[in-house]
Amino acid sequence: MGVAILGKKLGMTSYFTEKGEQIPVTVIEAGPCPVVKVNTLERDGYESVQIGFGVRSPKRVNKPEMGHFKKAGVSPTAFLKEFRVLDTSLKPGDVLKVGDLFKKGDKVKISGTSKGRGFQGVVKRHHFGGVGMTTHGQSDRVRAPGSIGSSSFPSRVFKGMRMAGRMGGKRVTVRNLEVVEVIPEENLMLVKGGVPGPVNGLLEIVKL
Repeated sequence: MGVAILGKKLGMTSYFTEKGEQIPVTVIEAGPCPVVKVNTLERDGYESVQIGFGVRSPKRVNKPEMGHFKKAGVSPTAFLKEFRVLDTSLKPGDVLKVGDLFKKGDKVKISGTSKGRGFQGVVKRHHFGGVGMTTHGQSDRVRAPGSIGSSSFPSRVFKGMRMAGRMGGKRVTVRNLEVVEVIPEENLMLVKGGVPGPVNGLLEIVKL
């Protein structure tokens, strides 16, 4: 079975190898993640493991959620996520730790919600060139998208037309990222390159 854990993006920094090479890395606080529920084929129709991450005040947990956590014997967590790749032999109350699951050199895929950029025009959102770049744009308004319609046939705008709109804030997955270092005593993982989302954003880390 696969290996997965939840984490929080702390930011980026530089990592220097023994040879003196500088590598840009993302620092991730990964786990500890308690197992909250295990779904089985016989009872639920599919196999998966639900894990939690983060700390949540009991005052902010409603009664059904509190019953869910109490049944597992774990404290309320800020996030809950199901993974089908995890080993279903785990039991509620078990704790997944980054030092037990990952090691230096592992390849992982990381999913998160990209930074929200709000409502943006076509130059920023789709890299239109504007005036002077010969393609896209309008002659008298530098950042305008130009004509979008057809002639008398089909007399409509096609779906998927690149136009202004809300940018970012979507689920993004980056594959084949390399684990540069694991610091188990601090629940930290250093991953080569950038990962989706803002600082303190939730990340799903799955070992490939």
